[in-house]
Amino acid sequence: MNATRVTRKLVRVCKRFVNTETRCQDRPQWIKPVGHQTEVSVYNPLTKCKVPLILKTENILKWYICGPTVYDSAHIGHATTYIKSDIIRRILSDYFNIDVLLVMGVTDIDDKIIKRSIESGKDFETLSRHFETEFFADMNKLNILEPYLRCRVTDYISQIVQFIERLIAKDDGYVAKDGSVYFNTGKYNKYGKLATPLLPNVIKDQHVMYKKSPLDFALWKAAKDNEPSWKSPWGHGRPGWHIECSAIASTVFGNSVDMHSGGIDLIFPHHENEEAQSCCYHDVDQWVNYWLHCGHLHLKDDVKMSKSLKNTISIQDYLEDYSANHFRMLCLLSHYRKGIEFSDEVMQTAVTVIKKLDNFMNDCDNYVAGRFKTGEIDENLLFTTLHDTRSQVYSALADDFDTSKAMHAIINLVGIGNKMLHQDNITSHSNNVSAVAAVSNYLSNTLSKLGISRSTKSTVASRQIEDVIDHFLNFRTTVRIKALEQNPKDTVLLKECDNVRKCLSSCGIIVKDQQKITSWSWK
Repeated sequence: MNATRVTRKLVRVCKRFVNTETRCQDRPQWIKPVGHQTEVSVYNPLTKCKVPLILKTENILKWYICGPTVYDSAHIGHATTYIKSDIIRRILSDYFNIDVLLVMGVTDIDDKIIKRSIESGKDFETLSRHFETEFFADMNKLNILEPYLRCRVTDYISQIVQFIERLIAKDDGYVAKDGSVYFNTGKYNKYGKLATPLLPNVIKDQHVMYKKSPLDFALWKAAKDNEPSWKSPWGHGRPGWHIECSAIASTVFGNSVDMHSGGIDLIFPHHENEEAQSCCYHDVDQWVNYWLHCGHLHLKDDVKMSKSLKNTISIQDYLEDYSANHFRMLCLLSHYRKGIEFSDEVMQTAVTVIKKLDNFMNDCDNYVAGRFKTGEIDENLLFTTLHDTRSQVYSALADDFDTSKAMHAIINLVGIGNKMLHQDNITSHSNNVSAVAAVSNYLSNTLSKLGISRSTKSTVASRQIEDVIDHFLNFRTTVRIKALEQNPKDTVLLKECDNVRKCLSSCGIIVKDQQKITSWSWK
């Protein structure tokens, strides 16, 4: 095709785009689902406000999440989306008694996988299985719950072909000259529901000449030489990206999905295209009732963490410096829809909060066990603060999963409790142990529900080992008190007591000296 004909073609398709863009300015409204109302409100990208979470089936939430494209190791940018989603899943399940059916799609065939397969000399199946296995192992290390179902694209080829056949039969899809199949955005008058469509770079789009509109997207890609392909009524080829998720979710959930999630970058074109083709396929005005988009993890100056920019940090490398709890706390301290700037300074905040919570709960355990002799507990104030905190946390989590507000309420409770525990007055606490125990129990249960794991002494060592530690530290305390009472103080013995504390720390035992009182806890 000569340059003049190409130019004319581009002018025609661009005019079609302008007409589509004008039509999309009058966006369809969100349709409030009919069903069972929950106590939760969720941000809605269509209405730009929070709306009530209503489930078609009582206490059951059907949730589809876009999973990994398994051509390389996952990095912490990917992990952020899955941790945030895992937190929300746990909140729905453990706070609001909703059975969450989470289905994750795994893209195990696409351009990147084919390219990596050629570069590595491995077939695409071996390559994709390797990185899929690694991905879920990484998710397990980050304490992210397994999805109810994980669905590989290549296991759903027949369902994808059937999906496309129906769209073609309804004139919502068309077969191009090269054997590829495209969705006909010009026919669907609700296109642009989630976001105003952006005109693609038609100069770089090598397939634009086969399309009726530059906004039309591939449902099926015609096979190229030596590429993996599957048989279809239009010839050999493979699925387009967007059709994969629609076909998988429709196979499992049918014509209505309660919730669909992914990173904020998936709003357009991926989620927009999913919604468009699925509404056409099912003859419905709304396929997904609630779209949930997680903010990105980015570097300083809002630089995106991307493999193409070679600025990523693998999950395995991250875990050499920090723990899964640290990463989860980083996500908990911000709202799931907001981006997070990643740096050592920012991570240190998460590390400090985890340490503060761990130390406080260990101190509570020691206080209740009678090993912590200081403190002046105002039982009424502590119980009142606990009651207020419980209410604030519940309300925050019901309000679009606001973990940031919930964590600040928890940190405030810890601050008040810490002040009481570390009062210099040595008092009998036989009558106020229950308040301290109640706070510690609440914190432990709440953090566990949010996915923060805690190494308890019962799982670290047997009671016999704890008794040995108690006896040894009682001996050390006697020596230390004698050294402090000497005039001048016996610096040699005090130094040896400090050395013992350092040695125990290296074994995972934290020893705290407060005047003449000593307590200990596991790291």
